Amino acid sequence: MNINALSRYFKILENEEKAKFLKAKNSGLLDKKIKRAFDCLKNCELCERKCHIDRTKGKLGFCQLDDKMYISSAFDHWGEEFFFVPSFTIFFWSCNFSCQYCQNWSISQRVERPRVITPDSLAQMINACNCKNINFVGGEPTPQLPFILKTLKYVDKNLPVIWNSNFYMSEKSMSLLASIVDVYLSDFKYGNNKCAERLSKVKNYFDVVSRNHILAFKDSEMVIRHLVLPNHLECCTKPVFDFIAENFGDKVIVNIMDQYRPCYNAYKHKEINRRLEAKEFNSAIKYAEKRGLNYIT
Repeated sequence: MNINALSRYFKILENEEKAKFLKAKNSGLLDKKIKRAFDCLKNCELCERKCHIDRTKGKLGFCQLDDKMYISSAFDHWGEEFFFVPSFTIFFWSCNFSCQYCQNWSISQRVERPRVITPDSLAQMINACNCKNINFVGGEPTPQLPFILKTLKYVDKNLPVIWNSNFYMSEKSMSLLASIVDVYLSDFKYGNNKCAERLSKVKNYFDVVSRNHILAFKDSEMVIRHLVLPNHLECCTKPVFDFIAENFGDKVIVNIMDQYRPCYNAYKHKEINRRLEAKEFNSAIKYAEKRGLNYIT
């Protein structure tokens, strides 16, 4: 693995660089982004579902979120990529996807009760942590982007910001994230739109997510996760790897993941209602090597 893909991230850890959000806060850019983000709640199009509802008046779109910040948990996380741990990880409640095999379905599909928290309270937790970074995940963080930006206004520690997301953000959200995020940590699930619509109930997946990866790469450093699904090597894994190789080469780190297990509604879909076989994962690794990817497992 070529770790130089995260060179700026490590410079922040060594205090040789300032995290982007601190620069944005000092220049006044963060305040401008916060205002724009909260304006979005009146006609929400933070993600590509673009429900266009007024969340400030209690209207609920697909994610069922209103004008407050909801989290499931926040803690020092040791289960992320080895170069990120310990990572202060905030699991936001709800999601804009409905993945039929979601391992965190009780959070993403709003079965668990959430905790309402204010930006200043969350910032206090971040300021008190002893971690390498701030990791915004879910569920999905995108619908709660305005509150995340406001949280960063109250954070004083020089910690890199990791945006840990399914990458179904709107271009408006991508512009709000620009010059704020230090490392984009994406979950690149599918290599086509058809599989995404059937298994995550989302339209135009590949078009949106591929666009956002290109925008993110122009803005900051990036780690791309890909969970290999059973029976989806040809339709999803290989096209995802092709896209990465053709657009980023070895300048991003790809985490090829083999921990798939059938959860939630996976039993309704025959081809994913089993664990991944070793031969499938080995085939994925061989193809990553063939395409010259900078990968970890």
